[in-house]
Amino acid sequence: MTFATDERTKQAVEQFRGFDVDTQLALLWFGYLDIKDKLIPANQTSAQDTAAALYDQIQAKSKEEQLQAQRDIASRADTDISRAYTALSSSAKLDVWLRLARGMENNTIIPMPSDYKLPENTKGFVDTIKSLEFEQRVDFTRSVVMEMGAK
Repeated sequence: MTFATDERTKQAVEQFRGFDVDTQLALLWFGYLDIKDKLIPANQTSAQDTAAALYDQIQAKSKEEQLQAQRDIASRADTDISRAYTALSSSAKLDVWLRLARGMENNTIIPMPSDYKLPENTKGFVDTIKSLEFEQRVDFTRSVVMEMGAK
């Protein structure tokens, strides 16, 4: 399922799928940093509650296990966390990633290494994302996180 309706956003989703899991996680992180000041939680309470429950499970893990849980979700691995993520609504899935990003900011979730640099092959993709309107960027993010989780 995709929420992207215009061609540029659909192409960005396709391009995102071609990156390895760690690059995808980094791109989600940097994308969050770029739009976080404009984000306003608007999820229904049930989506927030289910997202919070999964986030709490991830947060309770060691830093290495937190990273592995994110990798498992993004790579669609067949794990308990990834299966729980798959069962969430699209709004709750987006909420999980927002909570993870906020957790990275306040160091309750393993942070991005301070010296991390995106691979060179992401430059065109990043330029494309930065050229999208805010709503297109949200649709892009919702589209990619919707596909994640156990198969």
